[in-house]
Amino acid sequence: MTVTKSKILIVEDDPDVAEMLTAYFRSQEYDVSTVNWGEDGVRSAQQAAPDLVILDIRLPDIDGYEVAKRLRSDRRTSDIPIIFLTEKRDRADRLQGLEIGADDYITKPFDIQELRLRVRNALKRVSQGSLTNPVTGLPEGALVDEKLSEVIGKDGSALLFISIENMDAFREMYGFVASDDVLRAVSLMIVNTMREFSRPDDFLGHLSGTDFILVVPSSNLAALSEKLRSRLDQSVEYFYPIKDREQMAKRKDRLGAKLVEISSLRNRTGDVEQIKAELLGSRNR
Repeated sequence: MTVTKSKILIVEDDPDVAEMLTAYFRSQEYDVSTVNWGEDGVRSAQQAAPDLVILDIRLPDIDGYEVAKRLRSDRRTSDIPIIFLTEKRDRADRLQGLEIGADDYITKPFDIQELRLRVRNALKRVSQGSLTNPVTGLPEGALVDEKLSEVIGKDGSALLFISIENMDAFREMYGFVASDDVLRAVSLMIVNTMREFSRPDDFLGHLSGTDFILVVPSSNLAALSEKLRSRLDQSVEYFYPIKDREQMAKRKDRLGAKLVEISSLRNRTGDVEQIKAELLGSRNR
């Protein structure tokens, strides 16, 4: 049986980096093509759509942001995962890439094993149709929408929204592998706590990579929320290396958890997108 290789397009003007990435990912059984110019990257993706693009921001003609914009605006390439590979470290640069629709953002010098995991996860997410999160394995996307549609306007169910704060700062300091470990640990903590209050149709999923949504009985919401808040608050410091814990305890950008409760859905009106926008918007309040 022939296994179809996933196609990776690398847009990188540094010949040494391009050669290293090409050799490495080919050794990992990927079908790899490489171009050195932004315009060539756009043209190559449009002519033969890859499964994923690794895209440098600093290119000799148009920059990576412009390449990403063009790929996202073209129906043929709009859904291709993009991983930015760049020397830029400023938060504004990272946010600009994410706003355009990049799936990941990795700064040079990078850990090739970390990049391999990011590529694997992005491809896995596409192959699963964004139904489950590749890091935690929890439902996301259409599965979350389906569950919310089922309970909005009905009696007996409540929502608990949990947002992990300052994950960008943590990822910048310790890398994607460490941040993935935090997400897996948090998801396991939530699962174990839910079991203490569980019923068969309780639900846990993602609204975004760092935001969790729980659908639970209204009668259990307060106790569950209180216990989760306590456990998450107590666990935050242990996500940091021992040498950094005292210092990070004093910083405003340390990891934290924000919990928002919707105690009843009986009288809620509006569609799923309105509920999701309300919860996601609460992160900034």
